[in-house]
Amino acid sequence: MFSLLSTATMLGAFTALFAIVFQAYLTSNELVRLTVILQHLRDLEVEYPVQGPRVAIGYGSCSDLHVRATDFLEYSDTIGQTLNASEYTFDDITNEEEFLLNFAYYFQRGAAAERFTANREMFMGLVQRAKKSSTVQHHWALGGNAPVIGTRMAIEGANILLGAKMSAKLKTHLRPEVQLTGSLIEDDDIHLILEYNTGDSWGDLVSPRANRYILHNDHHNPYLSSLEEFDSALAGFEPHLFVVSGLQMMDNYLYPVGVREKLLERVRTQMQAQSRTTTLIHFEMASFVELELLQLLLRTVLPYSDSIGMNEQELDNLQQVLETGRISLVADCNPRVAHSLDQARAVFRKLNEDFYRKQSGTGDGATRRPLSRIHLHTLAYQAFIVAKDSRWQYTKNAAAKASLTAHRHVCATTIVNPDAAYLQMDGSFAVSASPGARRIHFNNRDPVSCWEETIELHEAGRTIAVELCVAPVLICKNAKQTVGAGDNISGAGLVLQI
Repeated sequence: MFSLLSTATMLGAFTALFAIVFQAYLTSNELVRLTVILQHLRDLEVEYPVQGPRVAIGYGSCSDLHVRATDFLEYSDTIGQTLNASEYTFDDITNEEEFLLNFAYYFQRGAAAERFTANREMFMGLVQRAKKSSTVQHHWALGGNAPVIGTRMAIEGANILLGAKMSAKLKTHLRPEVQLTGSLIEDDDIHLILEYNTGDSWGDLVSPRANRYILHNDHHNPYLSSLEEFDSALAGFEPHLFVVSGLQMMDNYLYPVGVREKLLERVRTQMQAQSRTTTLIHFEMASFVELELLQLLLRTVLPYSDSIGMNEQELDNLQQVLETGRISLVADCNPRVAHSLDQARAVFRKLNEDFYRKQSGTGDGATRRPLSRIHLHTLAYQAFIVAKDSRWQYTKNAAAKASLTAHRHVCATTIVNPDAAYLQMDGSFAVSASPGARRIHFNNRDPVSCWEETIELHEAGRTIAVELCVAPVLICKNAKQTVGAGDNISGAGLVLQI
């Protein structure tokens, strides 16, 4: 009996020891792999120096108040019961119950969301609660798509003209390379940033990935209050790149009849005024839930953009609106590469078919621009589609830079530590979900996969030769900040391509 027990004990101990050693071996191998990938991404990132491009970026700014969502918000069983009973989400957030339900809808899907509430009293009550809580940590930061993109591009070596109004206090957060064109104001718009991490629990709900929910009650940004002063400064600036962002502040805002349309017409006029030979135009997408606004953007902004930047939720939404005329509130938060590339091709095809159709018609065809670049940023990878005959440079390098910027921003660090990262991409990926599509195998020493293909514009009877690049992201294990990630990633990708 003793012998049998001793043998069993020894066998169990040996099995446990083997498991520990084997796990250590796997961990060591993965660390070596990540280190190799990191080095080659870094080599691509620094291969071509930034040449001090001039970049004009609009519109708006805000002061971001960050809190950890699951510590700040109080869960009740009613929330879970309501979510289980219906898939309805509130487009208009008029009270705290609707706000909590809206947050829960996106939290359980790990989807980024940005929503407006007209209830000033409720919003400021939430802000005061966050500021005064003795149990919930909070911090303030410079916010708004335009200032964040501008700051990132300034860090990378660009000269920035920023179309925004802000307080003297908020202006102190701008880098010296960023020239503010808007006048100073007394009170900044505030955005309440509710951050959460992968696996965070809120009642019975669990988030599948790190992300953020933003609630705002803006009164400056929806009116693009800096537009006129920005327009005056643009005349002598002659930008290499013009970036349009922050238009999601118009989503579900309660305007007088016709005001939003006139504002977007002014944005269009500003875009049309940019030189087609010397200035590229990029539109940074965002979280839109109002179909009418997206349809307006399809008439006033997208036809005059050379480039679009977006995440997987925004790509799905744009494709749905283009193909079905309906809004897509949420999408897979971790989409397969093949699926995302097919969606990006569909958007690229549809917008270019619209461009060539307008060229043969009447009106403002001479100021429209063919879409020549799409940048998709997801948790696991960066994906680019760039027209071969366009002026965009160094797509492979831009993909590497965007990937590294994603890790640095989310981990809140300037150094990418392989110990603090993991890969979610498989060892290979299909270039399309179509049957028989070829697969690309991942190469640690050449981690950014690029290839060429042609996209057929069926309605226009022509093809466009494009380069596609996919870069893996060294995902931050412990996310410190997700808000602003897309803006930093887009800015980093753009600065190498102009």
